[in-house]
Amino acid sequence: MSPSGLQHESIGRSPVKPLIIGIAGGTGSGKSTVARNVAKALSTSSVAFIDMDGYYRNFAHVPLEERRQINWDHPDAFDWDLLLAQLTALVSGEAIDKPVYDFVSHTRSAQTRCIPAAEVIVIDGILLFVDGRVRALCDVKVFVDADADIRLIRRIRRDVAKRGRALEEVIEQYLTTVQPMHLQFVEPSKRYADVIVPRGGHNPVAIEMIVAKIERRLAATRADQPAHAAEGSHA
Repeated sequence: MSPSGLQHESIGRSPVKPLIIGIAGGTGSGKSTVARNVAKALSTSSVAFIDMDGYYRNFAHVPLEERRQINWDHPDAFDWDLLLAQLTALVSGEAIDKPVYDFVSHTRSAQTRCIPAAEVIVIDGILLFVDGRVRALCDVKVFVDADADIRLIRRIRRDVAKRGRALEEVIEQYLTTVQPMHLQFVEPSKRYADVIVPRGGHNPVAIEMIVAKIERRLAATRADQPAHAAEGSHA
């Protein structure tokens, strides 16, 4: 299995633009579950999975206590230029070395993850639709919705179990930055979505519909390839 864990096959450099599926939603909404379920369902296509969390800016030069106080839910916390550059490279059929973020130390890891070119690129992130340049690259935009209390419970469980956070720290962060930034940036970005998925990742019908839409787009793209090749031979 490839380093990303979800690529079925690398197609190398291809003249056909891959489909980019953007999946946004609030913290704990289930967007990563939806993204992975969509990627896994596309078993006949090569798929690259990218998490926007890897593109947090690197504040390694800032003391740990100060890093903990950074508003990680504000758009300025992300390295949009790097994300845009790497998405553009994937669109051009080039492999990328995706950054990996360490949520325990709040720094970018020295390790990277090689993501090969693919027919479908699935990317998820809370603020994915905030930047117009990134939105413009997404062929299908999905917003995953879930009730605020469910999202909070999921975030507490995740941060305590996987990121070594104390319960009080998680609640304080949620009240001071996560919830306000959700209302200011994440929730308004829902208007850019082509599809809104209620009930988070536990909505198989919605996932089946998204996968069917992607497969139709892929089929149409593949059907056009011989025609383009023939046109090129007469040029």
